[in-house]
Amino acid sequence: MNAEPQTQLEAVPGTSLGRDAWLRLKRNRLAFACLWALAAMVSVCLGGALLSIAGVLPNPNENHLDRILAPPGHGYLLGSDALGRDIFTRILFGGLVSIAVGVVATLVSTIIGVTYGAVAGYVGGKVDAVMMRFVDILYAMPFVILVIVLMSLFGMNLFWLFIAIGAVEWLTMARIVRGQVLSLKKQEFIEAARSLGLGHGSIIFRHLIPNCLGPVIVYTTLTVPSVMRLEAVLSFLGMGVQPPNSSWGTLIKEGADRMTTSVGLLLFPAAVFAVTLFCLNFLGDGLRDALDPRGAKD
Repeated sequence: MNAEPQTQLEAVPGTSLGRDAWLRLKRNRLAFACLWALAAMVSVCLGGALLSIAGVLPNPNENHLDRILAPPGHGYLLGSDALGRDIFTRILFGGLVSIAVGVVATLVSTIIGVTYGAVAGYVGGKVDAVMMRFVDILYAMPFVILVIVLMSLFGMNLFWLFIAIGAVEWLTMARIVRGQVLSLKKQEFIEAARSLGLGHGSIIFRHLIPNCLGPVIVYTTLTVPSVMRLEAVLSFLGMGVQPPNSSWGTLIKEGADRMTTSVGLLLFPAAVFAVTLFCLNFLGDGLRDALDPRGAKD
C-alpha cells in the first residue's frame, strides 16, 4: 500500500508595515508622481547651484547693468532682473534656500512638538492640563507677528529664521502626538514595559513615540509646505532671507514690485513655488492613505 505523499508547506515571504505602506504609496499614482517631481526639483536646484559655482551657469548675485530686464535668451534662459542678474540661477539658489528652510524648520517643530505632546499625554492629569492650556494660549497668538518679533530680537539670518519658524509650528504636532499617546499608554505593551522596570523616559522615547510615527510622518510632510509659505510671507515683508541671497519668497516679492515692466520676474518663481507646494500636499495626502489605509477615502 503506497503511502500518501506529504504536503509541503511553502514558505511565505515576510513583509513589514513599511513595505506595505510603500506598496500602497506606489499604487497612488498622483502621490508617487509628486514624490518623483520633488526629487527632480531638489536635484535640479542642487545641480544648478553646483554648475553656477563651477562657472558653467551665471552667478546669481553678479550684476550686469548692461543687461537689465533682458528677455530670455543670449545666455539667460529666463531673462534677467532689474540688476541684470540671471533669473534662472536665482530661482535654483532660491529653491535650495526655501526647501532648506522648510525641511530644517519642520524638523525643529517636529522635535519640539513630538517631545512636548508625548510628555503631556504620558504624564496626564494636572500637568497635561497646564501644558495643553499653554498650547491654547500660543494658538491664540498670531504666528506671523510672533515670528517677526523673534526675528527682530535675535537678528535676521537663516539660523534664526529656522529657529523662529520652528518655534511656532509645533503646536498642532504636539496635539496629534498627545492624542496618540493617550490611547497608547493604556495598551498591554506599555504595562509590560512598566512591569519590567523601565523608566518613564525609556517608555516615552523607545515605546510610545515609535508607535506614533505614522501620524507624525504624515503631518511632517504637510508641515513643510506650510513652513515654506510662512517663509515666503516673511520674505515678502522683508523679514526673511536678506539680500543678496534669495528665496522663492524674495523672488516673488521682487517680481511683484516690477510686474508691470517684466511679468516673468513674478511668473517664473511663482509657478515653481506653486508646483512644489502642490506636490508636497499631494504627497502628504498619499502618505496619509498609505500609512493609515483604514482612514483612506477609498
